[in-house]
Amino acid sequence: MLFKEILGLSHIKNHLTTSADAGRIPHAQLFVGPEGSGTLAMAVAYAQYLVCSNTDGENNGQNQACNTKFATFSHPDMHFAYPVSTSEKAKKHAVSDHYSEEWRSFLKEQPYGNLFDWYRLIGIEKKQGQIGVGEAQDVVKKLALKSYEGGYKVMLIWMAEKMNLSAANKLLKLIEEPPNNTVFILIAEDEEQIIQTIRSRCQVLHFPPLAEEAIAKALVEKGASREEALLTAHEADGNFNKALDLLNKDSEDLIFEKWFVQWVRSAFKAKGNKAAVRELILWGEEVAKTGRETQKNFLQYCLAVMRQALLFNFNTAELTFMRFHVDGFLLKNFAPFVHENNITDIVRELEDAIYHIERNGNSKIILTDLSIKLTRLLHRPAATQAP
Repeated sequence: MLFKEILGLSHIKNHLTTSADAGRIPHAQLFVGPEGSGTLAMAVAYAQYLVCSNTDGENNGQNQACNTKFATFSHPDMHFAYPVSTSEKAKKHAVSDHYSEEWRSFLKEQPYGNLFDWYRLIGIEKKQGQIGVGEAQDVVKKLALKSYEGGYKVMLIWMAEKMNLSAANKLLKLIEEPPNNTVFILIAEDEEQIIQTIRSRCQVLHFPPLAEEAIAKALVEKGASREEALLTAHEADGNFNKALDLLNKDSEDLIFEKWFVQWVRSAFKAKGNKAAVRELILWGEEVAKTGRETQKNFLQYCLAVMRQALLFNFNTAELTFMRFHVDGFLLKNFAPFVHENNITDIVRELEDAIYHIERNGNSKIILTDLSIKLTRLLHRPAATQAP
């Protein structure tokens, strides 16, 4: 993967290549960035730069055979670990190697893809993947082997926050003292979910959301008009994966938007209205039929909407980026119902629901309880201003 193919982030590219050229290569690095910011693409390009001993800031050096192997993501000194779960292909003890073919396809087609895109590709979208202790054992075995080309070996762990405690503890010593010429690159969206003992052993590199202009330029190259590209880039809020989905009308946010509008409209009507309460219960039952990852993503979407509404309510509309495509629903009309007197409770209830769903609580009960609480919170009046 060429650095020039990665959108924006020129300062990070320069930092990584300059440090490598100078021989300052940390044995463990943690790339932290929001979805669609290019952490995975950058990590693969950086790994290629190290393994193939490329120079001058790009992956087109003298070692053409090595660069060719990376073009198909099949270099024997490049190892990957990522969240998986059991499926028809791996009925028990699932590890990354069971899905290596799908992973190479994912890297080629969706280098900016998110975790849910990956789950859909391997058919586990209704499950919660993880990096388990079996995966950690495989990592230890792989890194015990000598380098195929005599240079660096790289272990890239994508979505490292999905490592369970047993796996993290098993890898702790190896990350602290890896074999000679071995580099760990961990990628995460939420570094707080990675245990402190591992985070403290990594050099952390934070990735910002992508610039709107960088996203718009890439969308124009994919056939969008300049006007459409700018509008989509703004709505994507630095997330190139979301921008592509919006451009192709394939974003899960479009589905979440319909669920959200139906939800809040029923919640507004439910106060003293038994029929509307019934609607809320039926809504919860429908959403509960989807997978847990879908439910968690939807509730994260709800958190984002509430934040946007609060910004709008506090007269900072220039900071909002969401567009609603459902007829008759406008953020400016919803915003007055999200204010300083209820936002803290709304956020807490949404975060609690995510927590309980993640821990395999009964989704139907969790969503129904959340709906009833939302009804009360949205009807709570804003705090009166002192005279």
